[in-house]
Amino acid sequence: MGSGKTLVGALVAERSRAPFSDLDLMVEDRAGMPIADIFAVHSEEVFRSLEKELLPRALKPGAVVALGGGVVIDDDNWALISDQATTVYLEAPFATIWSRIAHLPGRPLMAGRTRWDVEELFERRRSRYEQAEHRVDASREPDAIADEVMKLWSA
Repeated sequence: MGSGKTLVGALVAERSRAPFSDLDLMVEDRAGMPIADIFAVHSEEVFRSLEKELLPRALKPGAVVALGGGVVIDDDNWALISDQATTVYLEAPFATIWSRIAHLPGRPLMAGRTRWDVEELFERRRSRYEQAEHRVDASREPDAIADEVMKLWSA
C-alpha cells in the first residue's frame, strides 16, 4: 500500500511493451465491486480467496504484475510467485508510504485504524517483502523507480 506498485508497474510494462496486470483490479473485476466493498460486504477472507484464485492468471510469462501487499504473506502464494516471477520489493520508509496513503479514501486496510496500526501491519509484512530477489528505492519519483526496475529486467 503506497509503494507505487500500480503506477510503476504500468510504466515498466509500457516501456518494455509487456502486458500489465494489477491483481487488485482483477479481484475487483471478478467480484464486480471495489475492494473496499468486498471487505465491507463480505470480508477480508473473501478478498484473499479471490486473490489466491486469480494469482496464477496474473503471473503470465513476460508480464509485469502489481501485487497487493497482503497476497505475498500467504506461503502458497509466495511459493508460486517466487517460482514463476522475478520479484521486486518497492521499498520505502513507512513515513513516505503514510504520506502517500493517509489522505486517500477507500483503503480497506486503513478503515478504523490509526497510523500506528497501519505501521504495525507494514512491519509484520516487511520480512516477506524483504525476501524478494530485488529491492528498489521507492521513495523517489515513479519514473526513476521504473528506470531502476527496467535495469533489473534487462540485466
